[in-house]
Amino acid sequence: MAAQSDAIDLAKIKTDYQAASAKVKRRIVVCAGTGCMAGGSMKIYEALRKVVSEAGLSVVVDLEVEAGADVHELDVHLSKSGCQGFCQMGPLVAIRPDKIFYTKVKVEDVPEIVEKTILHGEVIDRLLYVDPQTQKHCRGIAEIPFYAKQHRMVLAECGYIDPDYIHEYIAHGGYSAAERAYKEMAPQSVCEEILHSGLRGRGGGGFPTGKKWELTRIQPGPKKYVICNGDEGDPGAFMDRSVMEGNPHVVLEGMMIAARGIGADEGYVYVRAEYPLAVKRVKQAVAAAEKAGVLGDHIFGTDHSFHIHVMEGAGAFVCGEETALIASIEGKRGMPMPKPPFPAQSGLWGKPTVINNVETLATVPLILRKGAAEFRQIGTQTAPGTKTFALTGHVANTGLIEVPFGTTLGEVVMEIGGGVLDDNNQPTGDVFKAVQIGGPSGGCLTADQLDLPLDFDSLKSVGAMVGSGGLVVMNKKTCMVSVARFFMQFTQNESCGKCVLCREGTKQMLALLDDIIAGRGTEATLDLLEETAKAVQKGSLCGLGKTAPNPVLSTLRKFRAEYEAHVFQKRCPAGQCRALARPEIVPDLCKGCTMCAKKCPVGAITGERKQPHTIDPDKCIRCGACAQACKFHAIVGI
Repeated sequence: MAAQSDAIDLAKIKTDYQAASAKVKRRIVVCAGTGCMAGGSMKIYEALRKVVSEAGLSVVVDLEVEAGADVHELDVHLSKSGCQGFCQMGPLVAIRPDKIFYTKVKVEDVPEIVEKTILHGEVIDRLLYVDPQTQKHCRGIAEIPFYAKQHRMVLAECGYIDPDYIHEYIAHGGYSAAERAYKEMAPQSVCEEILHSGLRGRGGGGFPTGKKWELTRIQPGPKKYVICNGDEGDPGAFMDRSVMEGNPHVVLEGMMIAARGIGADEGYVYVRAEYPLAVKRVKQAVAAAEKAGVLGDHIFGTDHSFHIHVMEGAGAFVCGEETALIASIEGKRGMPMPKPPFPAQSGLWGKPTVINNVETLATVPLILRKGAAEFRQIGTQTAPGTKTFALTGHVANTGLIEVPFGTTLGEVVMEIGGGVLDDNNQPTGDVFKAVQIGGPSGGCLTADQLDLPLDFDSLKSVGAMVGSGGLVVMNKKTCMVSVARFFMQFTQNESCGKCVLCREGTKQMLALLDDIIAGRGTEATLDLLEETAKAVQKGSLCGLGKTAPNPVLSTLRKFRAEYEAHVFQKRCPAGQCRALARPEIVPDLCKGCTMCAKKCPVGAITGERKQPHTIDPDKCIRCGACAQACKFHAIVGI
């Protein structure tokens, strides 16, 4: 056993870092999440580094270098952060302690930022966020409605600390919860604390985390595993990716606490290969934790060890299911296995295994720091805590958000989201049609459910689910049949093919939806679609197949009239299905040049010269000759 004096001194690291930080006059934080990086934030970062130095200011990017007794005063600490949440307004640059938050920053803006803000403390109004409702220039995030109405716990440090430096995480209380778990708590006590907190799995199932841990803890045998499920595959979801990119150490600490609770000495972080930045930062975090003495042998000077491996998945959606994920780690094809036995009994290589998703594990250290009782003060009685959501679609404010369980759908869409966008990209509540929640496994929520609390039980009662946390907002120009087809095509492509109902049933549902969209549907098509969906839901082996029909069943239930319009009237009410679109000439665009009428081979177009023309939809054969001839783009629906 290592001597206690050899153990890492978290308190000293925290004190040293805070002393160094206190010597910095200003800190510039550039968002280095995937979204902002795609917008060029790293070029902004490098430009800031260059221009600040040229201005004669002392600048440091690694504050650990400056930590220690003789810390001299610094002008600027330039750092990166993970996703700051307001993705559509990126690249984002925050300046502290001035509480200035600049949006849509470009490299060309850097000299002005340094000259006006860093050197003279002036605010550049044109780089501030402007609230479209009040036209107010918001100086900092506290004034921006998108942030002001959130409760950021898991994401609190993702847009603040630099994910590349472990000392900053420690300075914010990092690894103190793991230290407490290993030095002051017995495994059973760890499991009980998580159970008393009411934490439920954030990956979609909502199973009590403490109960899962306890079931694994009581299994006999010296070898057990902890797996972090980072295989986030829902279309439009990027919550887990952002946590891994922005605060990877909190995920590792959650795994360490889980390992202490169940008695594991080895763990795996399973990340899909499509998340290269998340893979890179998690690997860096593991290496840094091992170098610092947090991970590895004799953790915190105890006789306990824990080693973490990072494995890249090939991107199969089904590997989000825990038994398929285990098979993938073992080098097998990712296919689900029947349960029982559950992974808690026989998981990775036949050993008891705990599998939690990224957000669940990232919540665990917060619980041990705050205590279960304080954690339960947030959220609802049956769903304590917060949930991250990826807010996308026809909404004014898109991005990564975090709200307490029990927050209503209306609060998320209309207040944090800023309202639903119309055809002119103006936010209004009048065009709201639906929200798809939970991705391919979820369902639709409509305008009459804007007051519905977002929690496990409330959503289940209306045939939807939290899922991993994707929220896709849709306006009235969205065809719900096409939405159902999109998700059905996704799940059909991702089906592993092991069970017949999922493999063949999803294929048949996709074909039936194609018939409806193409105008070939009949009353029997609708009946068969619903019957097949219920069969797949009931008889599939794993969660992918059981939830694959959810988008179809929920849209059939909420928007049956839209399906019937496609089938009986051969009309798409949203005007999105090309095969069912009615050809017409827009009067305001038509100049009456007669070119379309001359090109029509069946005489379907009539009208006087220099007057708007019309198309007889019953005669039109949709050959497209008229649309090609029209120079004014007045013909639609062809």
